[in-house]
Amino acid sequence: MREIFSTGNSLVAKAAIECGCRFFGGYPITPSSEIAHDLSLLLPKNGGKFIQMEDEIAGISVALGASMSGVKAMTASSGPGISLKSEQIGLGFIAEIPLVIVNVMRGGPSTGLPTRVSQGDILQAKNPTHGDFQSITLCPGTLKEVYTETIRAFNLSERFMTPVFLLLDETIGHMKAKTFLPKIEDIEIYKREEFKGDPKEYKPYKVEKDKPAILNPFFKGYHYHITGLHHGDNGFPTEDEKIVTYNTNRLMDKINNYKDEIVQAQEYMLDDANICIIAYGSVNLSAIAAIDKLRQDGIKVGLFRPKTLWPSPEKELKEIAKRFKKILVVELNMGQYYTEIKRAMLRDDLETLFKANGRPISPKEIITKVKEL
Repeated sequence: MREIFSTGNSLVAKAAIECGCRFFGGYPITPSSEIAHDLSLLLPKNGGKFIQMEDEIAGISVALGASMSGVKAMTASSGPGISLKSEQIGLGFIAEIPLVIVNVMRGGPSTGLPTRVSQGDILQAKNPTHGDFQSITLCPGTLKEVYTETIRAFNLSERFMTPVFLLLDETIGHMKAKTFLPKIEDIEIYKREEFKGDPKEYKPYKVEKDKPAILNPFFKGYHYHITGLHHGDNGFPTEDEKIVTYNTNRLMDKINNYKDEIVQAQEYMLDDANICIIAYGSVNLSAIAAIDKLRQDGIKVGLFRPKTLWPSPEKELKEIAKRFKKILVVELNMGQYYTEIKRAMLRDDLETLFKANGRPISPKEIITKVKEL
């Protein structure tokens, strides 16, 4: 293990470099700007390219283009910037272009609370653009996980040929502390699949019904078309109903049929608990501190924490619903993930602790709420 003293945002940049990211396109926005700043220094030193564009739309556009050349690419922003990127995010989904999109969340709507913490973009990450698709969204809850989940975001993006969201909140993005990272040689890196046959036989979108497209890097002699329109085997536009139906289902199935590979969650002291807290992101840290204190007072409480928000850990949530009569959902918003938890659990009797005024949820607030139960 490697001992390091860092912020969350800097760990995103470090992880990106160490798993092979060689392009960043973006535009500064609080509270994510440190990611771009660090990469502006790190990428040129590691054979990569950094470019600050004139706005958020151009930032994701150049990142998508870089990815199509075969380079691992990323962009970073916050809620308002993600809103501006939404059309090109849709291009990434339909054209099946790998891209890591980091969102360091702040309060909204609109420009909201630029310098304050929030988990206000949970539903935006599920549906960042129009149309039918399945989002992959990861949400680290510790500084170490910021590093490891950044790497996992790149691996999933390359594996499933899709944009992948990495959600931090302002607290974990700007938190600075000591953490321990895996050695570089112990990191598992996924490299996207390439077609190795005769270029004349290459059809990037002619794949099985739950498999991602195989998009060879541009400039290597494999000819195909990239478009935001529905398309056939070679990427050229089509309105053929059978082809459109097949590919729309495939965009969903290539994610949904592999949930066991994608979805991750973590439990803390749930084995003998009477009350289950559900939290994610930086709220995880407050919840753990609260649980440790409540345990000292003889109250048996545990934590269930989704690390993958979308697709949701539906199976695990259903099991939690069977195991516990008392469940407390804690979020830095007005209940955006609560709606998914209720849907998965088929229950309406969940307790809640929501906060959306830009201030973190303290362990004391969680302790007070649990004691009320």
